Amino acid sequence: MSTIKTRDGTEIYYKDWGKGPVVTFSHGWPLNSDAWDGQMLFLVRHGYRVVAHDRRGHGRSSQGSTGNDMDGYADDLAALIEALNLDDVTLVGHSTGGGEVARYIGRHGTSRVAKAVLIAAVPPIMVKTEDNPEGLPIEVFDEMRKALVNDRSQFYKDLAVQFYGANRPGADVSEGVLDQFWMWSMQAGLINAYESIKAFSETDFHDDLARFDVPTLVLHGEDDQIVPVKDSAVKSARLIKGAKDVYYPGAPHGLTATLQDRVNEELLAFLRNSA
Repeated sequence: MSTIKTRDGTEIYYKDWGKGPVVTFSHGWPLNSDAWDGQMLFLVRHGYRVVAHDRRGHGRSSQGSTGNDMDGYADDLAALIEALNLDDVTLVGHSTGGGEVARYIGRHGTSRVAKAVLIAAVPPIMVKTEDNPEGLPIEVFDEMRKALVNDRSQFYKDLAVQFYGANRPGADVSEGVLDQFWMWSMQAGLINAYESIKAFSETDFHDDLARFDVPTLVLHGEDDQIVPVKDSAVKSARLIKGAKDVYYPGAPHGLTATLQDRVNEELLAFLRNSA
């Protein structure tokens, strides 16, 4: 397998396909880089080099008990970019991966970054606080942690239904899509998935978003049951100078699968736009 080793000894698995301008992909919780295959193959066929990694503790990366926070995730992405000597990169992040992209820019700047894309991403902050009264109550995330510990397999099966909007009237979501979500999720270490809930729900990305100085695309489904659009994409697009935001009516959190073709075309158009 293709791996790099970070400063703390964690092995990070990655896939590196194609040649051309570089696009990196940071996946959502609790999945792995395979969740991006539909976008990666599409872009390879259109002349791009695509790189995606399994977040520490997820997929084929090692399951360490430290670094399971946004700083750790961002530093792992930086280590991968540096190890492969990537420049003029477009960073693409979905959900928790969108937080990873934001924190990367916040911690490491944009010297190697050409553009950024946030898809159904968690910034600026998910949890309800005095400064974010529209957020989700902490009890929502406490219940997630409880369900994860008690029966993570069933929890992931139930979560997949909401993730892809399969509980909505007229939804066309195959059993295969739901099954692969469960399979990918079960590859994540329990401690890593558990600690990541705090990372994606309680991290405040306001300062990170203020450091964005590259063209940025924000995509989000208007029927996202996991990361509500009004408290995430709508706010992030206002905080990122010059961001382009696109909203898909009725689309769920997992729109990279349910609206794969539309998302792919939106990505390609953004990549080709030199502005």
